[in-house]
Amino acid sequence: MPASRLHASPLVRWLLWITGSIALLLGILGVFLPVLPTTPFILLAAACYAKASERFHQRLLAHRSFGPVIRDWEECRSLSLKTKKVAISMMTLSISVSIWAVREYLWLQLMLAGIAVSVGTWLWRLPSRDAVTLEET
Repeated sequence: MPASRLHASPLVRWLLWITGSIALLLGILGVFLPVLPTTPFILLAAACYAKASERFHQRLLAHRSFGPVIRDWEECRSLSLKTKKVAISMMTLSISVSIWAVREYLWLQLMLAGIAVSVGTWLWRLPSRDAVTLEET
């Protein structure tokens, strides 16, 4: 990555690094916690690190699980259909368990369902890499 992609201001780079680090932690927590989506936080962390720290950005790109998703997003502004299906399936499963766990609180169940529908819809509407690749040929 050329150094020109880094933000010119050291203060902005520091703020982006902090934001990227928080997003990365939330993304990692999202792997284990049902109400936190992993993919959007990892993509946000990569975007922040791309402007703040070449080293951290390259480490994310080299990660065996997160790297391919980030590269798909950066190169094609898309995700693979498989990534979308796995993310939506895992989110649906975990949110369903959460809704069952709070079955005595209707308002919380509705909130969780709303989050699931919102994030699932956003994720599904993202372009699929497979479709983008077909359109380019």
